[in-house]
Amino acid sequence: MRRIQIISILLLIIALAILPLFVSTSLVNAGIQMLIAALFASAFNVLAGQGGMLSFGHAAYFGIGTFATIHAMNAFAGEGLLATPLLPIVGAVFGGISGLFAGWFSTQRSGVYFSMITLALAELLHALAPHLTSLFGGEAGIASMRMPAWGFDFGSSIHVYYLVLCWTVLGIAILFFITRTPLGRLCVGLRENAHRLKFMGYNVHRVRLLVFVVSATFSGLAGALLAMNNEAANYVLFDISLSAQVVLNAYIGGIATFLGPAIGAAAMSFFGYVVSDTTRNWLLYQGIIFVFVMMYMPTGLFSVGDWWLKHKHNHSAARLVAYLAGRLLSALLFAIGVVFFVEFLSIILNQDYQAKLQGLSEWPAVNFMGYEWLPGAAVTWIVPLLFIAAGTLGIQFLNKKWQLHQKEDME
Repeated sequence: MRRIQIISILLLIIALAILPLFVSTSLVNAGIQMLIAALFASAFNVLAGQGGMLSFGHAAYFGIGTFATIHAMNAFAGEGLLATPLLPIVGAVFGGISGLFAGWFSTQRSGVYFSMITLALAELLHALAPHLTSLFGGEAGIASMRMPAWGFDFGSSIHVYYLVLCWTVLGIAILFFITRTPLGRLCVGLRENAHRLKFMGYNVHRVRLLVFVVSATFSGLAGALLAMNNEAANYVLFDISLSAQVVLNAYIGGIATFLGPAIGAAAMSFFGYVVSDTTRNWLLYQGIIFVFVMMYMPTGLFSVGDWWLKHKHNHSAARLVAYLAGRLLSALLFAIGVVFFVEFLSIILNQDYQAKLQGLSEWPAVNFMGYEWLPGAAVTWIVPLLFIAAGTLGIQFLNKKWQLHQKEDME
């Protein structure tokens, strides 16, 4: 790793370590969710980004790790199978074991067939879980309590935050170390050309299975951290929405880089924390972000750093900053127009507003963004269209300007 990358990572860890000293309890809880999501996305990326095997059912191993940890917390009349700081090991072990069984079937095939098998196995578990009440607690789920250990009572969010932080950093560090081992190199070989690996004498199925087990193990570890935080688990953890969430997070961050999925997962978790209390349409916005990232930044948000390093020798820092600032401003203008459309339509299509229309000749004004807007007035729809047009034209202008600079540098 480059020295600057090592320094950046150390500074990030230090910033995460002192974060609880300066933020509210709610933000500490949000930080816990961000760390868990980052570890889960990193575990998923071992399989999808490095191994080239896209799983649509990774919530299964995450959920199994969560339930295994809850049962371990309840063992021995609530005393716990292990000391509280060590309980995530249980989730990792059971995540790995479940990954061994499911992976043996899944890795018999590759490509879309592999993806469909992982989806089918996860959906099978989701369908069976409500009926296996002794394991998953049925509709009510299973609850537990964190027990004091090693001089900590683990009753506050700050104690849980530092526990999750330690395991997240350790888990991501181990995953990075694995990428530098022969297994990690073989993992990349699977993605690039599995037929060549087979020609060289490697057992491709065995390599795929090992990669799958590693990914499932650390997914189970992430699930265990969720159990430590929530002190409860419900079978909804096996729902396909969680599997889809980790796919979106990883691709938004960028599966082409090791830390990309972790950054993407943390960013989208924070986005959900900020926006979910403001609007019911936050999942729609998340989907829109995913679509536009895939269209205009297919290698993910983390690619901005690679782009900077690639062009910093040929362009001044001021030019690069100006270009990024212009794209950010254009994206903001576009986003304002889209949010206006989505939120305004949500208001006028709401049942409460529709009930007001009974017996009225025209639609009443809507108070939105501090102004009164008439749904029947042309200006109501022209304003957001102008924002969208300004954002689109701004991005197109910047792209042409950048291409012109590139040609000048080549000449």
